[in-house]
Amino acid sequence: MNGTSYGKSAAYGRTEPEISSSHTKKVAFNQAVFSGRKIIPQTSKPGSDTNIAPGQSGADWTEVFNELKTAVKVRHYSPKTLKAYSGWVRKLRTYTKSKDPRLVSIDDAKAFLTWLAVDQDVSASSQNQAFNALLFLFRNVFGKEFGKVDGIVRAKRKPYIPVVLSREEVDQVIGFMRYPHNLIISLMYGCGLRISECLSLRVHNFNFDMRILTIHDGKGQKDRTVPIPEALMDELRAQLERVIDLHERDCEEGYDGVFLYGLLEKKYKNASRELIWQWFFPAKELTFVPENKERKRYHIHETSLQKALRKAVKKAKIPKRITSHTFRHSFASHLLQANYDIRTIQELLGHSDVRTTMIYTHTIKSQTTKEAKSPLDF
Repeated sequence: MNGTSYGKSAAYGRTEPEISSSHTKKVAFNQAVFSGRKIIPQTSKPGSDTNIAPGQSGADWTEVFNELKTAVKVRHYSPKTLKAYSGWVRKLRTYTKSKDPRLVSIDDAKAFLTWLAVDQDVSASSQNQAFNALLFLFRNVFGKEFGKVDGIVRAKRKPYIPVVLSREEVDQVIGFMRYPHNLIISLMYGCGLRISECLSLRVHNFNFDMRILTIHDGKGQKDRTVPIPEALMDELRAQLERVIDLHERDCEEGYDGVFLYGLLEKKYKNASRELIWQWFFPAKELTFVPENKERKRYHIHETSLQKALRKAVKKAKIPKRITSHTFRHSFASHLLQANYDIRTIQELLGHSDVRTTMIYTHTIKSQTTKEAKSPLDF
């Protein structure tokens, strides 16, 4: 992040699609299309995507994306959700040849989703994400319910058994990594954190006296607490000292603070320069924000960690498909192997449904029933 310029989305610690708010030719079109901040679509015949009448294509969808962005942010969905939903709406626009939004119907959406499944052969997760994006679009932007979804080819996701590393393999991969990436991966494994949760940690998330780490606004905007690993206590305390030293130098040089979420920066004007709000894993360089000409501190970027992890995995020569999320899977599997209760593991991982946690029962040998063997081993 050497001199990188980020828009307002950098305050969320993630990128989101840029949707322009300045468009000079939209006034007459928008007055005809929009009413009460809701787009009013009209019905059209099935297959209209391939039989678009002259004058119906090439319409301006700028306001559609602006309304979508507003609807997502009002509901406090993550910037990643906005990015995903905007991407599928763009594909729908292309599929309908930029059809007039007033004429986009449920039949167009059904034809698009079927085309994704049959002709494009997208994965089950991608198809279902596209369905959710269009459902959100029609409900919250077009102001129209999907109704019955008959005729849409829905994909059924197959059960996925995650890749899990052994304890020795975890140490082997971390051993090929250097600071600060080795500490980040160690914390992800030791606490079962997602990559976004770990990188967005701030000083106030750590309670070293109680040996508790609090994760705020995890997936689904949920908070949870996990124990800080005793094995990492000294390294984490040393990291805190580094953050304090860096923060003091930043303040002496007159930096403009760190990025804060939402409206925190407006509500607490001095919070971005306070120690408790500093990133626990700060980026090396300050980020220049061109909108207000400020120099702010961001946390280590995901791509930096992922690149370091790929190099370490290559050196370790472990024949498994390893990503940063593999260490979260390994955390859960190793706890289950140590006879921890499934409900306890569910709380530590922050899963809403215990059925999500139950998938880890397939990653370890059965401890309650007779272990299955191959006939060759009889």
